[in-house]
Amino acid sequence: MILGMSIATFTIVHVVISLIAIAAGAVACARMLEGRRLDTWNSVFMLFTVLTTVTGFLFPITVFTPAIGVGIVSGVALTIALVALYVGRLVGAWCWVYIASTLLAFYLNVFVLVVQSFQKIGFLNRFAPTGAEPPFAVVQGIVLLGFILLGFLVVKRFRPA
Repeated sequence: MILGMSIATFTIVHVVISLIAIAAGAVACARMLEGRRLDTWNSVFMLFTVLTTVTGFLFPITVFTPAIGVGIVSGVALTIALVALYVGRLVGAWCWVYIASTLLAFYLNVFVLVVQSFQKIGFLNRFAPTGAEPPFAVVQGIVLLGFILLGFLVVKRFRPA
């Protein structure tokens, strides 16, 4: 039991929180690409990404796993993003620090989505049953390159008011 829920139910809650974070992150990034100031979408993204990271640590853990490593990196990135937003107020270098740390947290959510998709979706699992096969690496490479490009474009276009 985790927070009064079975592990299966808690897993579903965690996945739904993660999918909301990813959807909100996509909208928030699209708005930053348009040069818009941060709004509710950004807040939803940050809240649900923090919740995703926190709930990930509530699963019964007996040994260090890659998922724990991803959670730690995500937690650090989110902390930096929140400091840049609320302490640095996105002024000067804090703006690109915020962009980089926010996009890192968003990338990690998508990275885990791809990992879980290859593990849990039969069609994808046939192409990469262990996660070490070329199709998995190609998809993760495309995702990484996409986020690098996204980061470059957001840095050039996003100008908070």
